[in-house]
Amino acid sequence: MSNGRIIAMWSAPRNISTAMMRAWENRADTHVVDEPYYANYLSVTGIDHPMAAQIIEQGETDWRRINERLNVVPETGIFYQKQITTHILPHINLDWIESISNVFLIRDPRQVIASYAAKRESVNAGDLGYDLQANVFEQVKNLVAEPLVIDSSVFLNDPKQQLTHLCQRLGIEFDDAMLKWPAGARDSDGIWHTHWYDSVKKSTGFSPQRSQYPDLSDELKSVADECMPYYQALKKYAIQP
Repeated sequence: MSNGRIIAMWSAPRNISTAMMRAWENRADTHVVDEPYYANYLSVTGIDHPMAAQIIEQGETDWRRINERLNVVPETGIFYQKQITTHILPHINLDWIESISNVFLIRDPRQVIASYAAKRESVNAGDLGYDLQANVFEQVKNLVAEPLVIDSSVFLNDPKQQLTHLCQRLGIEFDDAMLKWPAGARDSDGIWHTHWYDSVKKSTGFSPQRSQYPDLSDELKSVADECMPYYQALKKYAIQP
């Protein structure tokens, strides 16, 4: 019988998902994978993303092979998966998540879109994956009475309290190593880190939550409004202080 665990953290892009991956990877008992479906997503959609050709060339584009790799329970320790819900296209079968621990990382779309727009020239609701996160959430909600949800705006006010609560819910001992990590890139980072991870690579821990929402153009406000109902639907399940 394996003593290992698989944890998938489901997030929209431009959340604190990479910092969260750092926190888990800083545990001695955990190894991580960074956005495993990204190459498949780019290959199927043909969407114009930074470094798309390199990501497709160097990544796995067959979702069946990806599923097989993600469903291998380690003999000991934790296999942590940073999953971006935008990448979960309709053709991907997620039945395998029924046997693992799933956590949902949410963030107010007004914060997400400001961060995302700083890295891309145009943004639409489909780029942010809130509807797809809701789809995965409903699949998990049919399996467990109380799905695990972390709201980054609450989390960043007290990361230790939130992580302690999360680990308790997962049946895992909290480790103080999750709160501080060395600056720099990781071998586990996707090759896209050179475009997207500037701030995280400078970090040594979780940064405080911004006290105010950013100013958005009317166009970006419209996109945020389109995403807001999905965020609100999951927010009521979030771990509270």
